[in-house]
Amino acid sequence: MPSLKDLRNRIASVKATQKITKAMQMVAAAKLRRAQAAAEAARPYAQRMETVLANLAGAFGPGSLVPELLGGTGRDDVHLLVVCTAERGLCGAFNSSIVRLARERISALLAQGKTVKILCVGKKGYDQLRRQYERQILELIELRSVKQIGYENADVIGKQILSLFEAGQFDVCTIFFSRFRSVILQIPTALQLIPAEIPPVADAAAGAQASYEYEPDEADILADLLPRNISVQVFRALLENAASEQGARTGAMDNATRNAGDMIRRQTMQYNRSRQAMITKELIEIISGAEAL
Repeated sequence: MPSLKDLRNRIASVKATQKITKAMQMVAAAKLRRAQAAAEAARPYAQRMETVLANLAGAFGPGSLVPELLGGTGRDDVHLLVVCTAERGLCGAFNSSIVRLARERISALLAQGKTVKILCVGKKGYDQLRRQYERQILELIELRSVKQIGYENADVIGKQILSLFEAGQFDVCTIFFSRFRSVILQIPTALQLIPAEIPPVADAAAGAQASYEYEPDEADILADLLPRNISVQVFRALLENAASEQGARTGAMDNATRNAGDMIRRQTMQYNRSRQAMITKELIEIISGAEAL
């Protein structure tokens, strides 16, 4: 049975930990508001970009020469998976849920005889994936020194993906991230970047459709928009990840603070019982000694 001194040390240690988790919860909640606003502001732009690409892609008829970023290389033998996770832990199952989704895709592709290459954005995902897929990892891109995610950070990653594609390093590219829904819900998501997933154009029967004439022609516009769309979608994924990370950390630190409080109460109760038992034992010894005299 632990001594009273050991119990006091345990209680003091848990109280110190509780202060840290409470402070981390408050910091994460403050960062969450900014990250959530940035993620929600980026969604309409990314969705509108997809709509414009869908309208432009609809102009290509059967037999037309479609850009490879839109139509693909005609093969799907080599897959590049861009796994975006956090640089730090203490955020619940945020990192592991993204890695789990990526592992499921990797296992499915390898079972089909495909070649898999991995580009890790964030150290936590890299640490988990390299245990099993170290040979497939091309590079680790760290964002630890970045205080606030900007488009320039996503553009660097997007240009690197394009350079690999132009060099013939892969046929299909998919990015993995966590889509922010709320503080208690973050949805692991896989989004195909190359060839671009174009949403279906709304049916003409659903409403009046505008007719567009493009200058320059559709091919020239797509040649500029498709590379930019990759950076836009990467930027959206990074912003969604940032909001999801802070939301997951807020919930995890709140649970840790509550658990620390429960532990303090249990340890305090055990300390009081041990102290009461010790006092009772001393009183019995004093009374027994007095009666013996």
